[in-house]
Amino acid sequence: MSRRNSFRLPRHPASVGLARRRVRDHLADWGHHPDDPALQDVVLIVSELATNAVRHGAPHEREVEVAVTALADGSCLVEVSDEGRLEPRPRVVTEWEEQGRGLHLVETLAATWGVWNRGRHGKTVWALVTPPDTP
Repeated sequence: MSRRNSFRLPRHPASVGLARRRVRDHLADWGHHPDDPALQDVVLIVSELATNAVRHGAPHEREVEVAVTALADGSCLVEVSDEGRLEPRPRVVTEWEEQGRGLHLVETLAATWGVWNRGRHGKTVWALVTPPDTP
């Protein structure tokens, strides 16, 4: 059985921490242990994707949407939607830059990730985290 929860938050930096807490709480309510490395990976991915949506979403946008789905096989799908149309891509960063590593982190932690174009409604950036013993 899979479970899904989605919620909207203001497009504001303070919403990133709230997104992390809400996703962590939902997964804990669904039986995931707080010390589970996969849960920690999901929370970190949510943080990175929500940060990108807050920083790079459409200028007129007021909210971002976060969704988390716990799948029957123990995997977890994270989705963050905003109205921006610019597709995020990992970029080359130097060791002295303080920003720009978020998508590299997502690539490392997630089994796969990508972007769904929602036309005039923007985009959804998603990532799939699988349990450690799943390829």
